[in-house]
Amino acid sequence: MRRIAALMSKVRNPKARAPKGRGDGRKLRTQYAALPFACEPDGDLRILLVTSRETKRWVIPKGWPMKRLGPDGTAAREAYEEAGLVGEVSGEPIGVYTYEKRLKRRGSVMCEVQVYPLRVERQLDTWPERAERQVQWFSPAEAAEAVAERELGELILGLNDNGFSPCTIQPREALAEA
Repeated sequence: MRRIAALMSKVRNPKARAPKGRGDGRKLRTQYAALPFACEPDGDLRILLVTSRETKRWVIPKGWPMKRLGPDGTAAREAYEEAGLVGEVSGEPIGVYTYEKRLKRRGSVMCEVQVYPLRVERQLDTWPERAERQVQWFSPAEAAEAVAERELGELILGLNDNGFSPCTIQPREALAEA
């Protein structure tokens, strides 16, 4: 997956960061997210989205940092907890986006989310938040349209910039023969 992440990073600059703050004095808080994807037998890319627990809008699995797991491990853990996904997560983010997270009793905070691609190998029958969320596979265009965060939609659509798709990557052996 490290090889896939290197190619994906050419599509979207993972070093590009949003400004630290909103101009109203509030700092951005960091979250880590998985962008779950799978490749259909015909080579089409599919993106899995989950609903948020409170507002039921379509999002990608994300959460607060977990010290013992690191950023990519946190992203993978969130994909498991929120959607029952098992797969291979990239060690490098493919981009970032910002959004305003509503808190239960304390208003809201602005979050900067680092996004790590997760190639889905399987989805479990049961997972911790199954009763609280819906999951659905989308084409990249459908996923970009379904999410409320414009930057996230652009990041999803950017997976295919310049004709690149993670589903077109050839195995290392095939590249050596070419």
